[in-house]
Amino acid sequence: MTTVPPVDLKNIQGDILAGIPKKFETTMFFQISNDVEGFRKRLTQIVPLITTTTEVSGHREAISKNKEEAAAQGRKPDLLPIVGVTLAFSQFGLKKIGVNDPIGDPAFQAGQLADAQNLGDKGTTTNGTFTPDWLPAFKNQVHGVFVIAGDSHITIDARLVQIRLILGTTIHEVFSVTGNVRPGDQKGHEHFGFLDGISNPAVQNFDTKPFPGQETIRPGFILLGRDQDPNIANRPAWAVEGSFLVFRYLSQLVPEFDDFLKKNPIVLPGLTPEQGSEFLGARLVGRWKSGAPLDLAPLQDDPALGADPQRNNNFRYDFPEDFQTQDRCPFAAHVRKTNPRNDLESLGISTEKNRIIRRGVPFGPEVTKDEVTQKKTLHDRGLLFRCYQSVIANGFQFIQHSWANNTGFPIQKPEVPGFDPIIGQAADPTSRTMSGSNPQNQTATLSLPTEWVVSKGGEYFFAPSISVLRDTFALGVHIV
Repeated sequence: MTTVPPVDLKNIQGDILAGIPKKFETTMFFQISNDVEGFRKRLTQIVPLITTTTEVSGHREAISKNKEEAAAQGRKPDLLPIVGVTLAFSQFGLKKIGVNDPIGDPAFQAGQLADAQNLGDKGTTTNGTFTPDWLPAFKNQVHGVFVIAGDSHITIDARLVQIRLILGTTIHEVFSVTGNVRPGDQKGHEHFGFLDGISNPAVQNFDTKPFPGQETIRPGFILLGRDQDPNIANRPAWAVEGSFLVFRYLSQLVPEFDDFLKKNPIVLPGLTPEQGSEFLGARLVGRWKSGAPLDLAPLQDDPALGADPQRNNNFRYDFPEDFQTQDRCPFAAHVRKTNPRNDLESLGISTEKNRIIRRGVPFGPEVTKDEVTQKKTLHDRGLLFRCYQSVIANGFQFIQHSWANNTGFPIQKPEVPGFDPIIGQAADPTSRTMSGSNPQNQTATLSLPTEWVVSKGGEYFFAPSISVLRDTFALGVHIV
C-alpha cells in the first residue's frame, strides 16, 4: 500500500487552502510572448512573490492580533498593509513553456471555451461551431493569470507594477479586472445582497477547528497527488500539491432580480408585500440575506443566526419532513442545489469528491438610483468567481452541469425541483422554472424568465506548487 506524504504548507499556494485576506483584488490575465526562455528566466524572480499557505496563516494571525489590540484600546483597527499573490497557468500556458505531460484532467486540457456549451453558457452555433457570448479576451488563448489581493488598491498596484517590471515584454496582458469587498453593512455579501462564502469545506489536517456543520474533506479532493486524489495514478510529479483554479466572470442583473422579487411576492397571512418579496428571495437562494439558512429559520430572517459561524452552517436538510417536502427549503434553492447535504447522504451517496473551495470577490459599482428607477442594469457588476479542486469534472463542472442545470436534481423528490434559480442555465432561458417557491403550494412551478447571473467567460487554470514553479517551470537564472 502506497503512503501519501502529508501536505507541505510552505509549498502550497496560499489562496487554495487558507484564502488570501483581501479588501481589494486585481486579476490579470496574460499571454506569454515568443520569448519563452526569457519568461522562464524571469519567473525565478516572480516565485518569491507568490504567497504560500504558511505566509497566509501568518497574515491571518497578524490581522487577529491587530483587531484584538484595537478592541482593547476602544478603537477601530487600522488595515495592515498585506498583499498576496497567486499564479496559475492554463493548458495553453503549460504547453507554451514546454510542459507537455498530461496532467490527468480532460476538462483542464480542453479549456473552458470548449466546455462553454456544456456548461449552459449562451452563444451561437455557426457551421457546427459554438461560440459563446463571452468577453473577447476569453475567446482567445489565455496562458496564465495573476490574482493579487490585499488591503488596498495602492498595495496591490505596487505589487502589480513590480511583477510587470520583472516580466517586461515576456508577457502580454490580455485583460485585467478589479474586485472589492462591498462597503458598509454589505461586507461579505454578493451584489444580490446575500451573505456569501459560508459553506466552504474544511480540509483534513489543515483546518483543525472546523465550525459546526462544516464538512471536513481529505486533501486529495483539492490538492493533486495527495490523499484521496481520484486521479492520483495519472498525475505527473510536477502536479503534486497544485490545484485546479476555475475562473468565471459572472455578471449579475441586480435591478432585474430585485424587480422580479417585487413583482412576485409570496402571499401568506401576516406578510406585507415587501416581506413577501424578501421571503421569495430567501426561497430562491436557500438563505436569508443575513446568511441565516432556511433550514433553521424557515419563516423569517434571524440576523443573529446568520452572523454566527458556530450556527449558520450547522444544518443538514434532515428534519423529518425535509427529504420529501419543501416546507423549510425548496429542493431547487441555490445553496441546496450546490451543496445537497442529506439529500444525497441519506441515499448513501457521498458528495466529498464534489466539494470545492470558493474564493470569489464582487466587482463593479453599487446599484445606482437610475438603475433602480429604470429597473435595468446600466453598469456591469457581479462576481469574479474562483474555486479550487483536484478534478474539474467532479467539482465545478459537475456542480454547474449536473446539479444547477439539472431540473431533476436533487433526485428522488415528489416534485420536479427545477433549475437552480440563481446560477442554473437553460438552452432556452425562458424555459427555466422551479417548484416549491411557495411553501404552501409546493407543487406549483414558478417561472424564472431571466437568467440573472450571466457568464461572460473564464478559463481553467492550474496553480502549481512553489517548488515546481521554482525548480521546474523557471529556468533558475537570476536576472539582474
